[in-house]
Amino acid sequence: MPDKAAAAAVEFCFGSLAVEPHRLGKPLKRDLAGYHTARRGDYRVIYRIDDVARIVHVLRIEHRGDVYRPR
Repeated sequence: MPDKAAAAAVEFCFGSLAVEPHRLGKPLKRDLAGYHTARRGDYRVIYRIDDVARIVHVLRIEHRGDVYRPR
């Protein structure tokens, strides 16, 4: 990931995503059910929201062409 994209992703995760995770992303289905995705340019942030503990767990940040592929 380029430095500029990485800096933007970190700013996004600690900024607006931490404040309003439900509004910024959309829920995923199938293998990633329970997770949400948010767009940041050509990159996607995959995360899970723990409403009880009020925590957002970021699973991964990858290029949109690779992020949904199984590992």
